[in-house]
Amino acid sequence: MSIKTIILDWAGTTIDFGSFAPVDAFMSAFKAYGINPTADETRAPMGLAKRTHVAMMLSGERLAAEWVAKYGKPHMEADIDAVYEKFEPALLSVLENYAIPLPNVLDVVAQIREMGIKIGSTTGYTRQMMDIVAPLAKENGYTPDYLVCPEDVDGKGRPYPYMIWRNLEELGCANISEVLKIGDTEADMQEGKAAGCLSVGILIGSSVLGLSESELASLSQSRKDELFVTARQRYFASGANFVIESVAELPKLITTIGG
Repeated sequence: MSIKTIILDWAGTTIDFGSFAPVDAFMSAFKAYGINPTADETRAPMGLAKRTHVAMMLSGERLAAEWVAKYGKPHMEADIDAVYEKFEPALLSVLENYAIPLPNVLDVVAQIREMGIKIGSTTGYTRQMMDIVAPLAKENGYTPDYLVCPEDVDGKGRPYPYMIWRNLEELGCANISEVLKIGDTEADMQEGKAAGCLSVGILIGSSVLGLSESELASLSQSRKDELFVTARQRYFASGANFVIESVAELPKLITTIGG
């Protein structure tokens, strides 16, 4: 087996260390309606299409109960739309600050291209959001060969496989066994599994860890190890085939798989 195509996620994998832009926007949108999600509740559906993310949060037991306590009845589809309508402008207003490539990403992408491997990408962001992020990431040195957003596949983003398959169609990849999906959320692993390709979870910079660079650096090694063990378990439970600490390990992993 040799890898000829990789599919990278964006926030938390290649840009936006810790995937903080969407977290802040989701929490702001919910608070506008008097609902106060925790960071863990906010991150749990990360990687899904953003309206689906809102729906998943509102379906959680605690937040669903908080909504009923606040409004006297369970949330409806119109309520999901209302929260999403608060979320979208909140995110759009800050995205330009979160398009810096993560450490090692530019070097790794260069190495992978030298190996003759094509680089596709999928995201939970809408096309409007990526129209902000992608050009700024390109200015900062990072651009994949192709990008697919949920609306490009009729809204069937993660955990459906269609964004990966659309990449493969565009990039001319004929064999799913030659594809590696890389991401930082459980939804990324589910997407890869559904598509039938190998999947890799990344720890450093990920939404699964949910830590900034300074927060991660401040931890003792023993605490890091504890968090890494938990994150690995979440990735593998969601369908990951491999978990690596840093994107810097990706070229070696690709070589090992092909060896």
